[in-house]
Amino acid sequence: MLSWFRALMPKEDEFFELFERHSRILLAGAEALRELLSGTPDLAAACAEVKRQEKLADDVTAEVMLAVRRSFITPFDRVDIKDLIESMDDAIDQMHQTAKAIALFEVTEFDEPMRAMAALAVEAAEITVAAVPLLRKLGANAREIGAFVVKISDLESRADQVHDDGIKRLFLAHRHSDPMAFTVGAEIYGHLERITDRF
Repeated sequence: MLSWFRALMPKEDEFFELFERHSRILLAGAEALRELLSGTPDLAAACAEVKRQEKLADDVTAEVMLAVRRSFITPFDRVDIKDLIESMDDAIDQMHQTAKAIALFEVTEFDEPMRAMAALAVEAAEITVAAVPLLRKLGANAREIGAFVVKISDLESRADQVHDDGIKRLFLAHRHSDPMAFTVGAEIYGHLERITDRF
């Protein structure tokens, strides 16, 4: 009877594999966004790639939520599982929102601080890819996970400063000549800031 009951329970590895898959998609999305903001000549293709990665991430998130609902036992608290996957998914959602704003307003040139924020998003995603596998053994990896948390916190602070510098530069460049350019640029900066805030 116990073996039958055990067969009904999803293996803990399923959750960790999904987290790791999502983190890799998150990195691919960040790299696609960085390519988009680099001034690639094919903006439509770059936007489409960000959207494609966001859809893949949504699919993984749905798998995690389904696994949480059908599992008798989870590797850690269900609320924490949902918070983790939703946080990662929110980050790539904001990447998609950035790409949507760029496509909507037909932006083709990007300020250096925008490119810097995209690079920071890639860096945050790389840290996430490195940190997520450590969740398999939380106790043994607590110190290393803590170090990654500090790195992410530092990165968020750097991104906030780059965001503020970019908004200031944008305002000074357009306050007398092109208020619409400021409005559009500020929206893009807002999405970029929310990306790093989600990590």
